[in-house]
Amino acid sequence: MTTQRILTGITPSGTPHLGNYAGAIRPAVEASQRPGVESFYFLSDYHALVKTDNPERVQHSTLEIAATWLAAGLRPERVWFYRQSDIPEITELAWLLACVTGKGLLNRAHAYKATVDKNIAESEDPDAGVTMGLFMYPVLMAADILMFNAHKVPVGRDQVQHLEMARNIAASFNHRYGGEHFVLPEAAVDETVATLPGLDGRKMSKSYDNIIPLFATPDALKKLVFGIITDSKTPGEPKETEGSALFQLFQAFATPTETEAMRGRFAEGIAWGEAKEALYGKLESVIAPMRARYEELINEPARIEQVLKSGAAALRAKYATPFIARLREAAGLRSLDRLPAIPTDSRTRTKAQAKPQFKQYREADGLFYFKLAGGDGLVLLQSRGFASARDAGQAVAGIKNGEDYAQWSELAPGASEADIRQAVDALRAD
Repeated sequence: MTTQRILTGITPSGTPHLGNYAGAIRPAVEASQRPGVESFYFLSDYHALVKTDNPERVQHSTLEIAATWLAAGLRPERVWFYRQSDIPEITELAWLLACVTGKGLLNRAHAYKATVDKNIAESEDPDAGVTMGLFMYPVLMAADILMFNAHKVPVGRDQVQHLEMARNIAASFNHRYGGEHFVLPEAAVDETVATLPGLDGRKMSKSYDNIIPLFATPDALKKLVFGIITDSKTPGEPKETEGSALFQLFQAFATPTETEAMRGRFAEGIAWGEAKEALYGKLESVIAPMRARYEELINEPARIEQVLKSGAAALRAKYATPFIARLREAAGLRSLDRLPAIPTDSRTRTKAQAKPQFKQYREADGLFYFKLAGGDGLVLLQSRGFASARDAGQAVAGIKNGEDYAQWSELAPGASEADIRQAVDALRAD
């Protein structure tokens, strides 16, 4: 059975809460224990610099989140657990990838577009407050994923675009330098992963200030649970489980049997105070053992530092250092003591023989695609998927005959209208 590489990044920019645990940490830890899986978990501290300008916050959050994952059952001896900034090959790869990434691609990134739209709405300069860290965020994320050729990356729907960009960037590098240097990663969107409500019923989020910290003290946890907003139904009145923050939180931490029993109590008209007491008891029974482990770890930062350093050192030796050496070689960053002699007439002949060409292929999704590559091997056009090879071939024929390519395909990163015209003209001349 082929080993699947699964990679998960965690940005250290805040304190973990119940939603983080149920929605990301718990399912990821469970996934790491499956056979046939090689798991990569990293603290994306370079990404945190885009979100906060508080150095102490980044440092402390890195400690908190590392301790949280270890307390939740992540076993460093069975997975790769490391800090992004401890692997310098990742940032070197980000530059190599940046050199094959079109600005047009990054212009479409959701985070950048949202900032620009907000600025325009407020009559500000469109790029006000936009750092290159924000703009290049998708390239660094692509480097995180492609450095270890991850097959799957668990993400929420709001992150799917970043995976699509990583695939696009990987394909551009592969085409420019020849060979399958990178696996094209896939987004793994789990629709069953819980999105927990916060104290006010909305999605639990730091931006709404409605979170329940995962490792709040028992007293603080109880106070927060009893502060959850409910409706005005009195004891004895049947209560709806649908839309109830109390019930959803209970369900996320209870067994199926316990959940069904609570559903029955809601139908019987359980008092809200009694329901909150039951939720607090369930949360405390699950969290208390992890909290004890967390408090032990958080008070031994040197121990966590050693775990992260050891993980990064082993990962660099096995994967990152040899892989970046191969990519350097592919890109021409080579030693000069073995420079091959290339006669001038040979260089001229090779250049003259190189011609643009359409390439048709079938992807794993079962659809048929085509791309137009220039004489230098760079991809100029990338098609959408077609139901049959015949449909894709007809589209290629249409472009060769002067029809507008935009109805079937779009410009690849770094390509221009002039490149397309030149390539199509060369094909027609043949």
